[in-house]
Amino acid sequence: MGHQVIIFDFSVIRGLWETRVKKNKERQRKEKERLEQSALEKIKQEWNLILECRKKGIPQSKYLKNGFVDITEKHLDTPGKTPQLKKSHALSDGVNKEQNKFIFQLSGEQWTELPDSLKEQIYLKEWHVYNTLIQTIPAYIALFKDLRVLELSKNQINHLPAEIGCLKNLKVLNVSFNNLKSVPPELGDCENLEKLDLSGNMEITELPFELSNLKQLTFMDVSANKFHSIPICVLRMSNLQWLDISSNCLKDLPEDIDRLEELQTLLLQKNKLTYLPRALVNMSKLSLLVVSGDDLVEIPTAICESTTGLKFVSLKDSPVERIVCEDTEEIIENEREREQVEKEFMKAYIEDLRERESTPSYTTKVMLSLQL
Repeated sequence: MGHQVIIFDFSVIRGLWETRVKKNKERQRKEKERLEQSALEKIKQEWNLILECRKKGIPQSKYLKNGFVDITEKHLDTPGKTPQLKKSHALSDGVNKEQNKFIFQLSGEQWTELPDSLKEQIYLKEWHVYNTLIQTIPAYIALFKDLRVLELSKNQINHLPAEIGCLKNLKVLNVSFNNLKSVPPELGDCENLEKLDLSGNMEITELPFELSNLKQLTFMDVSANKFHSIPICVLRMSNLQWLDISSNCLKDLPEDIDRLEELQTLLLQKNKLTYLPRALVNMSKLSLLVVSGDDLVEIPTAICESTTGLKFVSLKDSPVERIVCEDTEEIIENEREREQVEKEFMKAYIEDLRERESTPSYTTKVMLSLQL
């Protein structure tokens, strides 16, 4: 049976969640300290030492004193022998070093453009550039034929080059929380793309039809933008499993939304929807549907009474007072920061919701005036 969860005063629930996280971390810290001081940890160390000594053929007389295991002496560090543990660590370090040479990482507000030396490292497989003041991605990105992951979140990027379409092996593209207003149609040439995150750019209103070619895409996040409808290209992404189009300007959903046959999660909260189409009932794999219930006046009964295990979550958020600012850029930046915080909260909330086998039909109304 489907379920409906009503949450009043979103900011209060967020506060309760943050308090719970802090308490959980404190419990984990204390438990770790307790285990480190307990006899179990010492027994574990002794047993591991015995096993290593046996593997090395070291006699008991070397590590036993009066019947007790002596873990203070380094019995395994005998001349001419390398401890198995050290060998494994050396091997692990070697593997990590080998892998890291294919990964480029850059962060910090001191960066306003990518370093010139980057164009010579066309063997890279991953870029991780975040929290910088970089505004453009150079056209020479087309040379990085082996690029699999392009993580460019929380920068000042205002334009994606058409050359991005040359990245035929790209699987992950994250350009969330930048200053994009559009997406190049050439992105549709990245036919192996599996994850696309355009959230938090605040100004994107549409997507090019060419993105219909992204048949391998399973995850798409376009939240916190200015979409007035679900783009046609999205409805043609036949393998899509996760769609987050929350915090936009949607007034209705397409009647053929059930074309997304593989969709499992649909996040629609913080839009202007007044009704939900009956086509949602036909989406047999849909397991989580989140909406804002404040303006909804029509919901198909079958959604709440579904026998497919659909979790239907209707969030009712209390209005938050807005501070009036004359500086438009400051308003946008404050909105962007708020969207980041709410996104982290919703991520944790959804993960918690998925872990439950069932959810209550209704939660108790929370009418506190507390605001964070």
